[in-house]
Amino acid sequence: MAGPEDTHSHGRRLLPASAAAVAEVLEAIGTCAYVVDEQGRILAVNLRTEQFLDRPAGDLLGHDAHDLLHRDAHGQPLPRTQCRMRQAFHAGRTAQAEEDYFALGDGSVLPISWLIAPFDLRGCERGTLVLFHARQPRDTDPRPEPTATLLPELERLALLAATTTQLTSTLDVDEALRRLVTLVVPRLADWAIIDLITERDEVWRTVVVEADGDALVPHEELQGPMPPVPEESPMPLSRALRGVASTLAGPQTYQGPPDSGIAVEQRRLFDATGVHSAAIAPIRSTRAVLGALTLGRARQPGDFNTADLPLIEDIARRAGLALDNARLYQRQRKVAETMQNHLLPQMPRVSGLQMAVRYLPAPDASQVGGDWYDAFSLSNGATALAIGDVVGHDLEAAAGMAQVRNMLRAYAWALQEPPSRIVERLDEAVIHITDVTMATMILARVEEADEGRWKLSWTNAGHPPPLLISHDGLADYLTGGNGILLGTGSGKPRTDATALLPPGSTLLLYTDGLIEEPGHSLDEGLHRLRRHAASLAHRPLASFTDQLLHRVRPAANDDDVALLALRVPTRT
Repeated sequence: MAGPEDTHSHGRRLLPASAAAVAEVLEAIGTCAYVVDEQGRILAVNLRTEQFLDRPAGDLLGHDAHDLLHRDAHGQPLPRTQCRMRQAFHAGRTAQAEEDYFALGDGSVLPISWLIAPFDLRGCERGTLVLFHARQPRDTDPRPEPTATLLPELERLALLAATTTQLTSTLDVDEALRRLVTLVVPRLADWAIIDLITERDEVWRTVVVEADGDALVPHEELQGPMPPVPEESPMPLSRALRGVASTLAGPQTYQGPPDSGIAVEQRRLFDATGVHSAAIAPIRSTRAVLGALTLGRARQPGDFNTADLPLIEDIARRAGLALDNARLYQRQRKVAETMQNHLLPQMPRVSGLQMAVRYLPAPDASQVGGDWYDAFSLSNGATALAIGDVVGHDLEAAAGMAQVRNMLRAYAWALQEPPSRIVERLDEAVIHITDVTMATMILARVEEADEGRWKLSWTNAGHPPPLLISHDGLADYLTGGNGILLGTGSGKPRTDATALLPPGSTLLLYTDGLIEEPGHSLDEGLHRLRRHAASLAHRPLASFTDQLLHRVRPAANDDDVALLALRVPTRT
């Protein structure tokens, strides 16, 4: 049995039962007819339309009518800025033209005359009725003059190309918005307002910027949370935030009794900015409506007109795709960082010792990485410290990191042996029972020696050397205990090194993302780290760690950074 969205004859669109009259109206019309929704997508067609266009209803329904049908006399896609039907559609008025061209199913073009009118039937969504009939082309017919637009055609195309290039080359939402505003202000308007719909379905007025000569002046007092989007409001911003086509607006648009909280905010915006003409376009991606772009003129002469809307709509559409990509990236990155933080352990409390750890993912990485740190108590009362880096910046590296760390804990707890022997056993296991190809690490053991002093013993498997900074600012790298990295299968024995930690000194373990920088040698990075660590030796340990990351981490860093700092007590 047919449901509420039953199919009417000739394969036309499935219509709600309450709107079945639409199909009957179209069939009763004695010429080709179709209906489009507020976004210009075809909702219903009659049989004559299918026959004249040589296209079945299934090839028409749901498609943007302009993109699918509108052509110039040579069969080329018609620019939106030159489409008289689209301009009238945006204006929501009745209009007609004696000659235009529609694309047929076989790729040829059909000369047509058309008439459009707003279409509203109870039970159906608001739309536009399009009537057209075929006519024979006449050489004597005058060519329609191109409609005046915001920019000449070449400049318009250049702006759209720049919009695509600049917005898609960043995955940062704030930077994408900044670039968008720079592209359109003051070129098209002297005010730009961007309202975004958050992931919690709330509206936030994110950007309000005014052009002051060559400078862009933000107006933060006009930014902030907005009321919810009303479902039925015909006001321009409300329609745009529902994804409806672009609209013109002015102060007079919002002078009547407000129908929603958004209308109140819009009146406040026009009063505060002095904007006398505005164009409002939805910002949407292929998946959802993301917000709305409003361009306003306060000092610039002239008003926006319907011929300007296709360009602004194109810019907003490109912005929507870029913002959607940036949001997806940030969401994935947040999930990755959360996963990485859960993989990394909590530090143990050891009487007399202070510890601070930090992990920073690579700035441009969208997945978790293989950098890690660890600290845990051993069965003999000593404290084990570890820092390592599994090759890779993906989920496989993170999984390998977790395997290596967990096996290291087990061996270190069970084997009452020096760090070198534990890492030898770990190296054998990594080769045979994990998918880790290569990894570097340092395993150290800290224990209290005579007279309240602390002793460090360690082995280094191909990792950057530990840095020891005295309370007085003397900084030296601990270069002993060096061996080859994990995963090579060399079988060479590893060595240990020992050192006494001076009272109040700080031991720093770190991964190579802290010191490596493209175009610079490793020695330069090590020198930079030692110099800044020495200057920060007097800082509390948390401040020491944060400032060191801020000062030393290269601006061009494309790697994760893990860092573990340990400070022994001063003598009492």
